[in-house]
This record gives sequence, C-alpha cells and structure tokens, in this order.
Amino acid sequence: MKRIPVFTVLLAFCILTLSAQDNASKKSYTFLLTGASFASPNNGWFEIGCELSDANPLNRAIGGEAIADAANRIIDGTLYTIEELEHIDALVIMQVHDRDVFDESQLKPNYTEYPVPFDRSNYAAAFDYVIKRYLADCYNLKFDRKSKYFNSRSGKPAVVVLCTDWHDGRVTYNTSVRKLAEKWGFPVVEFDKFIGFSRSALHPVTGEQISRLFTGDKQDIDGETFGWHPESGKGQYIQQRMGAVFADTMRKIFPVKP
Repeated sequence: MKRIPVFTVLLAFCILTLSAQDNASKKSYTFLLTGASFASPNNGWFEIGCELSDANPLNRAIGGEAIADAANRIIDGTLYTIEELEHIDALVIMQVHDRDVFDESQLKPNYTEYPVPFDRSNYAAAFDYVIKRYLADCYNLKFDRKSKYFNSRSGKPAVVVLCTDWHDGRVTYNTSVRKLAEKWGFPVVEFDKFIGFSRSALHPVTGEQISRLFTGDKQDIDGETFGWHPESGKGQYIQQRMGAVFADTMRKIFPVKP
C-alpha cells in the first residue's frame, strides 16, 4: 500500500481549513444560539435556518442546561467573547423550560444587582439578566478602542430573538415568552404557531397528540401526554420545518444580501 507523504496530508488539511474559513467569511451574518436539548447541534434546525439565512451558526446550546446556565456562561465569558461579540448579529434564545419567564415580581432594575452565580429558582430573573447584560455588552463596545463601534452614538445594535417551544403544549412558557418579547420589542420565532399541528386537535388515527408522531419520548403537561424531544438530524421533518420557520423570521430582520 502506497503511503501518502506527511507534507501532502498537511497541505491538504491547510487548504481545507482555509477554504472553510473563507466560506465562513463570505456569509452575510453570524447568529449565536443559546439553549438546551431542543437547540443543541445534534438537532439541526438552527444550522438549516442559518444556511437559508446566509449566516454563520454559533451554536452554544448544551443539553440539560437552562437560562440560568446561559447567564452564568455570559458571566464567565464562555457564551461569547468580546471578540466574538463584535461579529455577532443576533443572540437567539431557545431556553424553553415550561416556566414563567415574564414574572416581574423579583426583577432588579440593574442587572448588576443580581446575586451570582444564578441557580434555577427564578427563570424570569435569569432571562432578565441575559437580556440586559447582552444589551449592555453591545452598547459598551462604543467605549472599546479596538471595536469598529468605538465612539459611536449607540454602540453595537443589539438584536435579541426569542423562541417558543417547538409545539404548543408548553402553555406557560409559550405565553410568558410572548409577553417578554412584547415588553422588550423583540421578535419571536413562533415554532408552536407554524409547526403544522395544535394541541387542540388529536390525530384522527392514533387519538393522541400529533407531536407524539415525531418523538421517541413523551412528557405529561396538565394531564395530557405530548411528544418531548423531536427526532434529531438535518434529515428529519420537524428539524427541517423548524429551520424554515427560523429562517423566515430572521429574513424579516436581516434581508439576505446580494
């Protein structure tokens, strides 16, 4: 068997790496995603949606995390760096645990007043921190001499995009995240509205929630059984549909550049 010279292998690797970097640099936008199991890279919808939106995907979602973890990762600098922030066009949040994320009863006027690190006792407070901290970080680039936004009036324009759960079974979260979006004027990726079925109508053959058809597991919410985690992979129907819904929302904010 003929051996391939090491130099040839290294040269090929360098060419492929430079090609990938060049393709990434040609993308019009960069979107950062935080989330848990529904958003982690094995799913595929975010990556599909970014391809359709001509955007580089920065998928920082990790299964098992919650919005409190996202807040803590901003604090320790692992959700995004200041260097990355310079190029991020939108922060997309898909932390969709079925909790009230709007409750204002324990919110602080200033994000610096929250005790850190965050635990999962107050989802609304953690959302409030992430939103306020991201907006502040973007604004404060106006004071960074290395930033292209240095000495600008508004700093870096901060775009935050919220997401519903992938179907409409999680009423508490889906309702409250829309209230949160309205409060801040943020766009919402309405997966639950455009996924193609509703909790109000059962499947005519199975007699179950239609979401059960697309999952290998289930969850009980208010006495009803729903599908839990949609089948993952870019080839799966739900992932492709979610990618299309996501891209449609993002194109309304960021038109694809010629």
